[in-house]
Amino acid sequence: MSRTLRLGGRTFAPGEHAVMAIVNRTPDSFFDRGATFAADSALRAVERAVDEGADIIDIGGVKAGPGAEVDVAEEIRRTVATIAAVRREFPAVVISIDTWRAAVATEAVAAGADLLNDTWAGADPQLAVVAAETGAGLVCSHAGGLSPRTRPHRAAFDDVLADVLTTVTALADRAVGLGVRPDGILIDPAHDFGKNTRHSLEVTRRLDEMTGTGWPVLVALSNKDFIGEALDLPVDERLEGTLAATAVSAWLGARVFRAHQVRPTRRVLDMVAAIRGDRPPSVARRGLA
Repeated sequence: MSRTLRLGGRTFAPGEHAVMAIVNRTPDSFFDRGATFAADSALRAVERAVDEGADIIDIGGVKAGPGAEVDVAEEIRRTVATIAAVRREFPAVVISIDTWRAAVATEAVAAGADLLNDTWAGADPQLAVVAAETGAGLVCSHAGGLSPRTRPHRAAFDDVLADVLTTVTALADRAVGLGVRPDGILIDPAHDFGKNTRHSLEVTRRLDEMTGTGWPVLVALSNKDFIGEALDLPVDERLEGTLAATAVSAWLGARVFRAHQVRPTRRVLDMVAAIRGDRPPSVARRGLA
C-alpha cells in the first residue's frame, strides 16, 4: 500500500501526482543552458512554474554531468539565497534542494528547503543525518555505483530493476533507522544515472515493481538522454517523448515528476488521473443536456 507523502506544509495522498519544477542555478545545465543562472531569472522561473501547476520547486547549483568544479561554498552561494527568496515569495510551495552534500543541505534547510533531492545514492552518508535532524524529506536514488558527476561506461547489470530496488530500499531503510520521517521518503530509479538507454527503458517498463514497495516513487524523466536515444532526437525536441514516459510512469504508480516543462506535464498527469478514476473531470457537460 502506497504511503501518504508529507513535504513541508503539503500532504500528497496516494493517487495524487506532484510536479517538481526544475530551476537550475547553474550556467551549464544540459537543457536550459544557464537560462535561470541569474537570481532574477530563477525567481521568474519559479513564479511561472507555480502559475503552471508546480507543487515542488527543485533548486540545484551543480550540473549533474561532468563540468567545471563547483565547491561547497559556491554551491551554497548559488542555491541558498534563492531558496530563501522562494520561501518568502511562495510560502506554500514545497522547496527541494538538488544536492548530494550534507553541508549544502544543512544551509538549504535553514533557508527554507523541505526536501533533500539526492540523485547520487547516498554518496555523502551524512545527508540522511541532516534529514533526520531537521525533519526534511529525503530522496533515495540509484546511481549504479557511480561517484557524483560521472557518466556510465559499459554499464551492466544482471537485472537492472533488481539492482535499483536493492539500492533504494536499503537507503530508505537506513534513513528510517537514522530517524528520517517515513512519510518524507521517496525512492528514485534515477533514469540515465549509471544506466544506458536500454536500462532506463526497462526501468520505466517495470516501474510498477518500484511502486509496489509502498515507497512513493519520484521519476526524473525530463528531456533525458534515454529519450533522445530512443527517438534519435536532440535535447530541444524531446518533449513528446518525455510526456509519453511521464504518462506510462504515472499509470504504473509514480507519484512525483521532476520536469522542465510544467504545464504540459501537469496536463498529462491530470489526464492520467482522470482515466484512472483518481480525479474527476474538470467539467462534465457532454451528453448531460
